[in-house]
Amino acid sequence: MTSLPEYVLHNREHWDKQASGYVASGERHWAQQNPTWGIWGIPESDLRMLPDDLKGKDAIELGCGTAYVSSWLARRGAKVIGIDNSEQQLATARRLQQQHDLDFPLIHGNAESVPYPDQSFDFAISEYGACLWADPKKWVAEAARLLRPGGRLHFLTNAFLLMLCADEDETKPATARLLRPAFGVYRMEWPDDSGIEFHLSHADWIRLLRDTGFEVEGLVDIQPPEGATTRYPFVTVDWARKWPSEEVWKARKRA
Repeated sequence: MTSLPEYVLHNREHWDKQASGYVASGERHWAQQNPTWGIWGIPESDLRMLPDDLKGKDAIELGCGTAYVSSWLARRGAKVIGIDNSEQQLATARRLQQQHDLDFPLIHGNAESVPYPDQSFDFAISEYGACLWADPKKWVAEAARLLRPGGRLHFLTNAFLLMLCADEDETKPATARLLRPAFGVYRMEWPDDSGIEFHLSHADWIRLLRDTGFEVEGLVDIQPPEGATTRYPFVTVDWARKWPSEEVWKARKRA
């Protein structure tokens, strides 16, 4: 059995501890008929994270957490599986599957190494999952392996600019001051031991996606509507109205 990288084990422990704090949001999202995305709850009609032609398609959520995104895919007719690093998060997902009478495979594992053959899927998605907590050089290459030619990869993560301005104390909001250099950002560890994250500049994302066989089809800088709220203290709506706090990437695997 291949041993897991230290950051995968660290994040597994972190998310098993954090899982109880995400039960309520998981229940709320599972109950939604119309998806909303990110920390500001942006409507699907604005972001178009989900393709229109999901019926009968094979899909995978990379870092599914409580698997509410997978539930949205399943309700749209996709044959979906979810994989997540935290067994405690998946325990919530399995309970909600029973509650909503919706069944699809859930795998406890590392999204950098998925136990499915090459070209098994038509669509891969991640919302603050593998795209934040897994090594991009590994999980993007794995997504490329898993997708069929023409398959699409969509993911939503923190905006790069926010990461340059984010306070080391996550209870304090970002300011207009740059706190770290833009060059050399990749693996980020916070002083409070809250987990190991990965962040790339736009240039590095484009280079990585192209090098692994993708064509970039879209990049969306998310701006919340006026009066939006979030449960997370690391950014205010006033800041996010001026500068992007989240970004969506859309790519297609070259034929």
